[in-house]
Amino acid sequence: MSLRVRFAPSPTGHLHIGGARTALSNWLEARREGGVFVLRIEDTDPERSKREHEEQIIRDLRWLGLEWQEGPDVGGPFGPYRQSERNDRYLAVIDQLLAGGKAYRCNATAEELDALRAEQTARQQDPQYDRRNRDKNLGPDCGPHTVRIKMPLDGVTVIDDLIKGRIEIPNEKLDDFVLLRSDGTPTYNFVVVVDDWDMGITLVARGDDHVNNTPKQIHLYHALGAPVPAFAHLPMILGPDGSRLSKRHGHTALGQYRDMGILQEAMLNYLARLGWASGDKEVFTTEELIEMFRLSDVGSSGARWDMDKLLWLNETWIRNLSLAELTDRARPFLEAAGWSITPAEEPRVVEVVRCLQKRARTLVDLAEQARFAFEADEAMIWDEAAVAKNLKGDAAKILLALAQALEGAASWTEAALATQVESLLAELGIKLGKIAQPTRVALTGKGVGPGLYEMFLAVGRETTLRRLRAGAARTTA
Repeated sequence: MSLRVRFAPSPTGHLHIGGARTALSNWLEARREGGVFVLRIEDTDPERSKREHEEQIIRDLRWLGLEWQEGPDVGGPFGPYRQSERNDRYLAVIDQLLAGGKAYRCNATAEELDALRAEQTARQQDPQYDRRNRDKNLGPDCGPHTVRIKMPLDGVTVIDDLIKGRIEIPNEKLDDFVLLRSDGTPTYNFVVVVDDWDMGITLVARGDDHVNNTPKQIHLYHALGAPVPAFAHLPMILGPDGSRLSKRHGHTALGQYRDMGILQEAMLNYLARLGWASGDKEVFTTEELIEMFRLSDVGSSGARWDMDKLLWLNETWIRNLSLAELTDRARPFLEAAGWSITPAEEPRVVEVVRCLQKRARTLVDLAEQARFAFEADEAMIWDEAAVAKNLKGDAAKILLALAQALEGAASWTEAALATQVESLLAELGIKLGKIAQPTRVALTGKGVGPGLYEMFLAVGRETTLRRLRAGAARTTA
C-alpha cells in the first residue's frame, strides 16, 4: 500500500507551532513518497470545538503552503473527515468488539474507582483499573456502564519508532482502558484507531506526548484485526530555557508569526529544521525539503525555539524574493501601517520596498521603516541626536543647494538625479558623504537608512524638495 499519512488537529484554539511542525513533517513525507496527506478534524469535545477554529487552522495550514488530498473541505473516499460526524461508525465498532469478546461492559461506579485509586496510591502502586468486570459478560441491561478493551495480561508491546527507536512496554503496566464512556461518547484512543484504520493510514507521525497512547492503540488494532501503521513520535519543541514551549516564551500560534510579518518560506524552512539537519545547510526551498527531509533523520531530543534564528531566516528569505513578489507580500502591511495606496502611488511603493529589502527583518519591520515615505511631514519622528549631529553648520546651505539642483532634474529617475548631484558636488567641491547624511536626516528624521537615490525615489519629487528645505530651516549654526 502506498504511503498515507494524516494530520488530525482539535479545533479548540489556534494552530500551535508544534502542530504546524507535525503537519509539515507528514506533508513532506507524503510529497517525497508520492503518498496521500489527509486532514482530519478531531472535534469530539463539543464544549471546546468551534467551527471558526477549524476554519482558522485550515487557513494557517494553507498559508504554510500545505495542501491535502482528503479532508473535511475537499472530501475524499474515506469521509466524513470530522469525528463529530462519525459517531454511528464508532458505535458499530463497539458492537463488533463486544460481540467478538475483545471488549466488555464495566458498571463500576465513579466512587468505586476513586476508592480503588486511593487504595492503590496508599500502597504506593500505580493506579490501575483492577479488571473486576472483565470476565462477567455483563449485558446492556447492567445499568450505567462503560465499555473497556481486554488488554493482554502478560508479554511485551514493542514500538519500532522511526525517531525514538525500539520502545518496549510490559503489558502488565497497560490498563483495560475505556473505549466508550457511560454517557455513550467514545474516547480519544478508540476513535483515533478507528479513523486511522478506516482511512488506510500507514504512518502515524505525531508529537511524542502521544507515546504513552501508542501501546494501547496497537492492541486495539490487533483486537480489530486491522493492520498496525508505522509510528514516528516527534520530540517536543522547547523554549530557550529547555522547558516545553509555552506562551510565557512568546508567540506559540502559527498565525501570530504570519501577522508579525514572517514569510511562509521562512517559517516552513525553520519548522523543518527543528531537530532535523542536512549537513551545514540552513536555507532550504520547499522543493529541497521535499527531496531531503526524512522523519527517520529527526533527532529524538527536544529542539529549542530560537527566535533570532527564525528572524535571520526571514531576513534571508526577504532578500531572496523577487522585488515584485516582496511588494505584493508587503502591501497589506504597508496599508495596515497607514498608507492608503492609490494606483498612482504603485511605482513609488515598489521603490520603497526596493530600498528596504536588504534592511527589513519582517514585513512589519519593513512597513515601520517605510513610514518616512508615506507619513505626513508633521508626523515624522525626529531623532534629535541625529539632528544635532548632522543638521548644523553649512548643512542648511548644502540642503538648499541640493533642493535647487534636484528641482532642475530632467526626470525623477536615478540617472537624472545622479547627474544633478554630481554637478553639485563638483560645484561645491565636496564629497557625497557631506550631502548624504544631512539629506537622510531631512528626509527620514533619522541618521541611518536607505541610500541617497533610494530615498529620493521612495519619497517622491515634491516631498523630497519640501523636506530638504524644511531640514535647512532646522539647521543650527
